[in-house]
Amino acid sequence: MFNYRTIRIEHSGPLTWLILNRPDKANALSNELLDEFSDALRRLATEGGSVIGIRGEGKGFSSGYDLDQVGKLTTVADPVADRERLQRNVNRYIAMWDHPKPIIAAVHGYCVAGATQMCVYADITVVANDARIGEPTLPIGGGYIAPLWVPLVGPKRAKEMAFVPGNSIDGPTAVEWGWANHSVPSDQLIAVVEDLAVRIAKTPPAVLRIKKLSINRAAEAMGFRDASSAVAEMDALLHLTPAVLELKEFIRRVGLKEAMAAYRVASTSPLTVSPPSKKKE
Repeated sequence: MFNYRTIRIEHSGPLTWLILNRPDKANALSNELLDEFSDALRRLATEGGSVIGIRGEGKGFSSGYDLDQVGKLTTVADPVADRERLQRNVNRYIAMWDHPKPIIAAVHGYCVAGATQMCVYADITVVANDARIGEPTLPIGGGYIAPLWVPLVGPKRAKEMAFVPGNSIDGPTAVEWGWANHSVPSDQLIAVVEDLAVRIAKTPPAVLRIKKLSINRAAEAMGFRDASSAVAEMDALLHLTPAVLELKEFIRRVGLKEAMAAYRVASTSPLTVSPPSKKKE
């Protein structure tokens, strides 16, 4: 019934898993994967278990938007089209927020950039202790990721994540900051989420629906949905600035791998002092 190419559906008691299934591409969020993800969410509103779990196949949750498709590093000619593209991505995740069923994100390995957006809109997030949750290495965005973290971690921590290229935090730090609910050993992640789903399913679906709706409304009264509506405009605006166009030209000239190496620095978690650079003789 669920015949997809880039995601997989599995049922485990009251929990239905929606599995990102492009392990050979680090579960990068391609156009096809995002379309299938949205289609599965719509169908699971009335099919499957009373709780939905999202996880990634292979070594990590997801490396974020596929740079060959969704996150192309090309020069933007039409800012309106760029804004619409960016907002379309966010709308896919708002559908998780508005979904009638509880959604649990189970994060292992890496969870980067657009993949962190997905987790922000999950109702509950459980992470592996050794997971790395972070920003894109190349600073070509204008506030598309970190602003959506603000309701969870606060503005100061969101700024710390955004200001350092490729910044990341581990599982325990994600819980300390409020980005995730629990951090567990990686080999226990799936079992922990499935057990949590069993306990959640003790509450009747209709009651769960209203509980989720009422809590969402409280969060929206504090500006959660407003924050979601602003990030696409800010990102589209920055894509046209000379600094970003220069950086894109640098990437085109030296290649993505070398460009990322030039911007890679120590992350926030754990916070350490960077070694002094060696002077050239």
